[in-house]
This record gives sequence, C-alpha cells and structure tokens, in this order.
Amino acid sequence: MMLTVLIFISFRLAFRSLVRKYNCDICFTPMIVAADFLRSIKARDSEFTTNERDRPLIVQFAAHDAQSLADAACAVAPFSDGVDLNCGCPQRWAMSAGYGACLINKPELVKDMVRHVRNQVDNPNYTASIKIRIHKDLRQTVDLCQKAESAGVSWITVHGRTTEERHQPVHYDAIKTIKDSVSVPVIANGDIKYLRDVESIHKLTGVDGVMAARGLLANPAMFAGYEDTPLQCIWDWVDISVEQGTPFTCFHHHLIYMLERVSSQPERKVFNSLSSTSAVIDYLQNTYGSVHDLKT
Repeated sequence: MMLTVLIFISFRLAFRSLVRKYNCDICFTPMIVAADFLRSIKARDSEFTTNERDRPLIVQFAAHDAQSLADAACAVAPFSDGVDLNCGCPQRWAMSAGYGACLINKPELVKDMVRHVRNQVDNPNYTASIKIRIHKDLRQTVDLCQKAESAGVSWITVHGRTTEERHQPVHYDAIKTIKDSVSVPVIANGDIKYLRDVESIHKLTGVDGVMAARGLLANPAMFAGYEDTPLQCIWDWVDISVEQGTPFTCFHHHLIYMLERVSSQPERKVFNSLSSTSAVIDYLQNTYGSVHDLKT
C-alpha cells in the first residue's frame, strides 16, 4: 500500500489555510532569510504569520551558516513542527549571497547546519529537513544526501532538475537513485499538476511523498482529486481572504491562477483588470454563481 505525504510549499498563511481544506498534509512557509529574520522584528512580523490551525507547519529558511539557522529554528520552534533548509533555489540573488542551490556544492556545511538544528532545538520531535536540486554528476548528490542523513536530517526533498534547468523534463530516474541511496524519507518535487501524477511519480521513484507549488497555485484542490479548481474552492478562498484581511493584490493574484484553466481569454482579460475585492466578488457571482448555487 502506498503511503504518500502531500506537501505544499512556499505560500503565506491565507493560501495555506485554503490548501489544508483540500487534503494537503503538510505546508511550508515561503523562504525566509534566517539572518534577516533574527536581526529584524519587522522581518519576523512580515515573513512569519501562523495560527493554531496552521499545522503541521514547516518553516523554510535560507541560510549559509549553521548558527544562524539553528538560532532561527529555536525562534520558530514553539510555533511550528520543523524547519527546512533551502538548498534548491536557483535564483541569482540567492546563489550570489551564498543561499539556495549553491549549497548543494557544500555538503559539509549542509551537514553541519542540520546537526546544529538537531542539537540546539529542545524538542526531539522537531524536524530538520533539506530541499535540494540535483547535480549533473549524480554521485555528488548522493554524497550530499548521505552526509545530511548522517547528521540526522528528517527527510530530503529532491527537485529533479539541475540548478541550470528550468522547464526541462524532471529527472525522475535521479530521484529514484537518491531514494535508493538513503534510508530517510525522500520527497519528489517538480511538475506535479494532477493527483494522478502523484501515483505515477511514486511508481517511478518509490518516494515517500510529493511536494507541489505551481500545480496547487493553478488548482488548490488538486490533492483532493479535482482536475480544475472547483467553484467551492474559489469561494473558500474568498471567505478566507476576507476573514484574514488578505491584501487585494495577493487575493486577486491567486484567483487569476485559479481561474486560468476554467475561463476564456475574454473572461480573463476582464477579470485581470478588476481593482477591488467587491468588484471581484460581484464578477464571480455574476459569472460563476455563488456557493448557494452549488446546493440547489
């Protein structure tokens, strides 16, 4: 029997609240720079918000030294279930600052960072995980993962592309090799757009779970088996956004993604031009109907 954890990465509290209603098992925060988080109260208040229903929650950090990561982990530990070290972000700003995917070439540092979190967070159940990309020479990736495992890493998420690759096919064979090389759980990431992809990726790789971001942006109900965003999910997003005071830009931006596959180009043009929450709600009611219509 397949036991697969469905994970959603890198969005703020309101959207995490939405995907949790549709079978998402674990949510991650966006990537937070650990040094800034420790230095600035403003950064802590703006980058990390949660509530009692937002669990299990993994806080994703960018860091390039072990003590900063451990200190940040200790700060968020009372409000979360684990931290994840981002070793996969390929953006130029992150790599030039020593964060993200450049860390896959520093296995000893990654090992040290994982060990520091393990040693300094006073909770044996608190997780310390990493998210990586793969090397062209997969032996380097296996070495990195085995070093992280020796330091006590809780699980490893593998985005099956190299640092240079963006939209090329995911290397599922590489993910399988990594899965076969370590005993800790391995999570696959990359090009998961439908629930059926979860089963096929599991069969290809034997992984313990999958992580999605863009697929859930387009359809937050994907893990519940919906091919496209259902109307109920759209209205759930409206309710959550109003309740939590989500800024209009964020509220509107997520709806643009959700409606892309279920609306025509003229409809999208009109919707994208809307500039207030009330205008969006009126448009949704007039175009798709209300939640009450679902029950009649």
